[in-house]
Amino acid sequence: MNNVSSGPSSRAKVSLLLSFLVILIPLTSFKSFKPTVYKADVIIYGGTSAAVTAAVQVTKMGKSVIIVSPDKHLGGLSSGGLGFTDTGNKEVIGGLSREFYQRLYNHYQKEENWKWQKKDEYGNKGQGTPALDGANRTMWIFEPHAAEKVFEDFVSEYKLKVYRNKWLDRSKKGITMKSGSIQSFRTLDGDEFQGKMFIDVTYEGDLMALAGVSYHVGREANDVYGESWNGVQTEVFQHGHYFKSKVSPYVVENDPKSGLLPEVSSEKPGIKGQGDNKIQAYCFRMCLSNNPDNRIPFPKPAGYDPKRYELLARVFKTGWRETFDKYDPIPNRKTDTNNHGPFSTDYIGKNYDYPEASYERRNEIIKEHELYQKGLMYFLANDPQIPADVQDKMKQWGLPKDEFTDNGGWPHQLYIREARRMTGEFVMKEADALGKTEVPQPIGMGSYSLDSHNAQRYVKEDGYVQNEGDIGVHPKQPYSIAYGSILPKESECKNLLVPVCVSSSHIAFGSIRMEPVFMILGESAATAAVLAIEDKVSPQKLSYDKLKKHLLNQKQRLTLN
Repeated sequence: MNNVSSGPSSRAKVSLLLSFLVILIPLTSFKSFKPTVYKADVIIYGGTSAAVTAAVQVTKMGKSVIIVSPDKHLGGLSSGGLGFTDTGNKEVIGGLSREFYQRLYNHYQKEENWKWQKKDEYGNKGQGTPALDGANRTMWIFEPHAAEKVFEDFVSEYKLKVYRNKWLDRSKKGITMKSGSIQSFRTLDGDEFQGKMFIDVTYEGDLMALAGVSYHVGREANDVYGESWNGVQTEVFQHGHYFKSKVSPYVVENDPKSGLLPEVSSEKPGIKGQGDNKIQAYCFRMCLSNNPDNRIPFPKPAGYDPKRYELLARVFKTGWRETFDKYDPIPNRKTDTNNHGPFSTDYIGKNYDYPEASYERRNEIIKEHELYQKGLMYFLANDPQIPADVQDKMKQWGLPKDEFTDNGGWPHQLYIREARRMTGEFVMKEADALGKTEVPQPIGMGSYSLDSHNAQRYVKEDGYVQNEGDIGVHPKQPYSIAYGSILPKESECKNLLVPVCVSSSHIAFGSIRMEPVFMILGESAATAAVLAIEDKVSPQKLSYDKLKKHLLNQKQRLTLN
């Protein structure tokens, strides 16, 4: 009997079928498997408020620009809950930063944007001073969704290319350098972004670090830059964020053998004025509502344990009643709620590894902050240890239904008050931020107090608990910010600008780190980047006179005079 097949075998049939399928499937279906290369004159990495002002300015100057944002929502803290803007002297806020606040004023001139409150009811809160030209007015206090709308309006009007949820590949293969310049960087999905100039506008400084630029994390000793308010600052109390009465930190009050309560460190605080690796605490800037029709009761978070907040219960027993001192009112019966008091929304001592951490670890830290803060709010609203007068008022508040709607009313951005800080061409120091010096080549101004939140909670020698690190020193006048503070050393990188993780000491950064200033510096960085491209020089070698002329034409404020 002959074993001659009259047709293809089963295996051959399958192989033939697969061949036909490959031919039939459109090639575009495989696009997601092949990394894409994107090119622009200027590549901006990050989704903060500085990202938008920088991109707008590049576009206005006729160059191509791409925003590569790890975030879905643009604006960072400006649209992430910080609606009660830290401004200092508003007259030194110019350029696109001021336009942002002018647009918010226009937003609130429309009656339809007062859904939960009458405009007259809110009154003149948040109304700004006249703009520099005396024409437009400003609004410095606003709802998160209103701020995000302004940023998205900028994107739409200037046709900005924004690629969201794009995370920098922080491994060595994530960046291509040549002769001290960035050629391109890659994101975790393999896409590549090529440019002539790059701007890192992240709160963390990830692109800066990947490019090999020098930076610092933590607090310098006072003797590094001849400062007074840097380093450890034990027994210095500038705000109300400290224990005003004696409170025991032990599980059994006044019994060290019983162990420490949660959220108290067993470490010694260090010697006053010495440097350390500690950074000021993070929190979420919550937007809360007291309108019953727009209020979500504080949820009980997973793993909630009331014992975690025992220290706060003891604070109340001392008679402390400042719970609502930083429930700052914003339009439509909402707040920008910030940390206040010895035990509040700041998750003290739990962020030291955040700046250098992997994405996975950062996500863990963010989640830990969220669970801590949600638990705190639930504790205040429900625990029987809370005084009745406090709890009755707390129950009137909740998360807003119409804010952060894709996140259950919870802010999408943790307040990264400080992470890496570049060590660049010029380091802004305490004296500079206090307005005591004349800095070289100014590109913008700041005026807010040197503001640092607590960095640790420890046990004093007398056995009672105390916080450390909270500083608030007011400048004698607004101060200029040096061009060199957004520039890496040229020997390290020749085509990168860093307007958020600026070159400054810890305590000087406490003033510079305000959102209006980040927008100012983002615009100035973009201007410098474009001019450097046009003149075919590094930003470090750019003519400052030329840069200054452009910034003044853009209505940036550079000096007091």
